[in-house]
Amino acid sequence: MREQHLSDFDFELPEELIAQYPLAERSASRLLRITPETLVDGHFTDVEELLRPGDLLIANNTKVIKARLLGHKETSGAVEALIERVTGERTAIAMIRASKSPKPGTAVYFEAGDARERVVVTGRQEQFFELEFERPVLDVLSEFGRVPLPPYITHAADAADEGRYQTVYAEHPGAVAAPTAGLHFTEELLARLRAKGVDVDYVTLHVGAGTFQPVRVENLSEHHMHSEWYEMSEATAARINAAKAEGRRVVAVGTTSLRTLESAADRAGHVVPGARDTALFITPGYDFKIVDALITNFHLPKSTLVMLVSALAGRNRMLSAYAHAVAERYRFFSYGDACWIERDPRVPTDPTL
Repeated sequence: MREQHLSDFDFELPEELIAQYPLAERSASRLLRITPETLVDGHFTDVEELLRPGDLLIANNTKVIKARLLGHKETSGAVEALIERVTGERTAIAMIRASKSPKPGTAVYFEAGDARERVVVTGRQEQFFELEFERPVLDVLSEFGRVPLPPYITHAADAADEGRYQTVYAEHPGAVAAPTAGLHFTEELLARLRAKGVDVDYVTLHVGAGTFQPVRVENLSEHHMHSEWYEMSEATAARINAAKAEGRRVVAVGTTSLRTLESAADRAGHVVPGARDTALFITPGYDFKIVDALITNFHLPKSTLVMLVSALAGRNRMLSAYAHAVAERYRFFSYGDACWIERDPRVPTDPTL
């Protein structure tokens, strides 16, 4: 297979199409259906027709934590921290923005109103700093943290974001970014899908801050994907394996669910339950073992997520779909519209697609 380059996944995206706020109703977004043959404009509730009885819908039930902390060092220099991962009850790793990088042993004070919390920098792991808290990390984040909206959303997080930048089925705290395809689902829509005979189940992948990091190399073989933690229960794995054995479709809600499913798959096409890290980087040529279709939002140019959906449907197909979405003024990324992508089985062996 020929080398793949970052420029292969570029396209023109007017800045005004990056959604800054969610719509008033979760399921009111538009939906672009992308198949190997057609592009069909519609509405998100069309998933009720696209999903069939017997389909297995897999979503990510991670819960976004208030991962952004503001404060200062003992020397009064301003500090902004974005928690990447909670590593223990009182420990975490984080990206830190400061005039000078804090050295091990440095105390940092995070603030909320008149209250403040002391945290010590204990070490460093490449671009991440190791932090030790005096109280449970999740308690501190609940009191002092702010919702970590993506860098392309320009307004400061407010009370409305605390609810809308979270799926209705969020359960396990640990993500620093929402699995945004799931933001379109309401409890009522999920109930209607179950009543239709669609099986709905969940995996957990805690989305890390690395998801916002740009690809910095032109040759994609040189890119190192950030690592994220996921978990799949034995019961969920059994349902997925049964669906594949019976020829029923497995539909992923979002790229995080898709990466979890494919990371858990063995060579025989069965998923293995458990909790582990994944740094799976999916580009065209990847042979999908589990996922038959994907519900996802529209992604940014030259992102690893554009590469992933191109692996599912074909690069040319996805660039054509994105050009259509731009022309039709679809709303992009976290608070934007959605698309339904059906896997094209020809893609792994035909690089011209």
